[in-house]
Amino acid sequence: MVTVEEIRDLARGLPRSSEHIIRDRLKFRVGRIVYLAFSRDETTMGFGFPKEERAALVAAEPHKFFLPGPVDMRYHWVEAWLAALAPDEARELVIDAWRMCVPKKVSAAYSGR
Repeated sequence: MVTVEEIRDLARGLPRSSEHIIRDRLKFRVGRIVYLAFSRDETTMGFGFPKEERAALVAAEPHKFFLPGPVDMRYHWVEAWLAALAPDEARELVIDAWRMCVPKKVSAAYSGR
């Protein structure tokens, strides 16, 4: 199981990432684009994910992932139960979501570390 604090530490260290509290929810953005958000009770994590692939992700592991609410279906977004995610898996999801928001040059520089 992964904790909010573990993910928070990772997201804080990503280039151009900034932490915000919006409507009592912890969110991370690159510029104005939100790529990571936690539910108020910190049991779920929403993250950027390609629209074309999210149905397959949810279908493959419905115990871990679920579709966002109707309002957020227009975005590149999917949700996950934190209790079901392993730390390495959560790390990969967060970094992939962040990469969707930053310029390729920034992303490439980070992957070289």
